[in-house]
Amino acid sequence: MLMHPDMMLTLAHERHQELIAEAQRERLLAGARRARQARRGRKGEAVRGQPTGTLATCEPSAAVPVR
Repeated sequence: MLMHPDMMLTLAHERHQELIAEAQRERLLAGARRARQARRGRKGEAVRGQPTGTLATCEPSAAVPVR
């Protein structure tokens, strides 16, 4: 199949632009994932009886003697 050289050049250019756009999307998504994991990492894991958020826990807490 013979194609006109300008047509081949146009197809190659479009494919190249698609590959560049796909790589940019992947980098953007990877950066967003890293940022999200970093935000989650700062919160730390909840220790039983000590919630990390501002909401009260649903689990019963043990009574602590008063000093």
